[in-house]
Order: sequence, then structure tokens, then C-alpha cells
Amino acid sequence: MEHSKAFIVTSWALRLIIAVILLQTLFFKFSAAKESVYIFSTLGMEPWGRIGSGIFELIASVLLLIPSTVTLGAAMAVAATGSAILFHLARLGIALKPVGDHGELFALAIVVTVCAMMVLLMHRQELPLVGRAYSGN
Repeated sequence: MEHSKAFIVTSWALRLIIAVILLQTLFFKFSAAKESVYIFSTLGMEPWGRIGSGIFELIASVLLLIPSTVTLGAAMAVAATGSAILFHLARLGIALKPVGDHGELFALAIVVTVCAMMVLLMHRQELPLVGRAYSGN
């Protein structure tokens, strides 16, 4: 399927926003920054949850930038940040005052989730089951 220039530019812009946000948080996760350690200690998942989620987000970022794996990367980004949003709402709170976060991490998770859902919507015909349904197979 041939996409318009506007579709391609929008898709790449959304994918880059997601990848940049996910990749910039990796430094904090992999360097055991106080914010990351606080979050995962509070959740009872330090250090394996911090490192595991960092690896998962790294893979999602790379997959988003490869045209043939866009939908998998976007789905992984939704899973990663969707779970972060749930943890914020259920256990952490929106603002992490003990580490000086005033809701910025929560807001970034919302941005990534919305952008990734938009990418999935835009590329829905490339999803394995949906793509077959559209092709009549």
C-alpha cells in the first residue's frame, strides 16, 4: 500500500517522539538514577524491574524505527508506558515528590502512550490479523 507524504511524515514524527522519550529515560534506568531506583523500590521490583523495563523500552524504540516492525514497536511502547501509567495511578502517585518529580514522568508516559496508539491506528493495516482481514484472506 502506498502512503501519502503527509502520512509518512506524521508517522515518522510520532515514532521519533516515542523513541526519543523512551531512549532518554534509559540513561536514568541503566545508571540507577535516584528517580528510577525510588520507583522500582516502591514497586518491589528493584533492580530487575528497572533493568528489564529499560531493555524492553530499548527494543521497542529500535523496532519503531524499522519500517517492517513499526507496529510491534508501537505495541511494545503502549505496553511499557501503559503499565507505567497504571503504576503511577495505583501505587506511585502522579507526582513523585521524594525525588523532585512533579508529574513529568507521568506526563511523558501519557505522551508516549497516545503517540504509540496513534501509530498503531495509522498502521493498523500492517497488523498481522487486521492486515489479513483487509486483504480478504
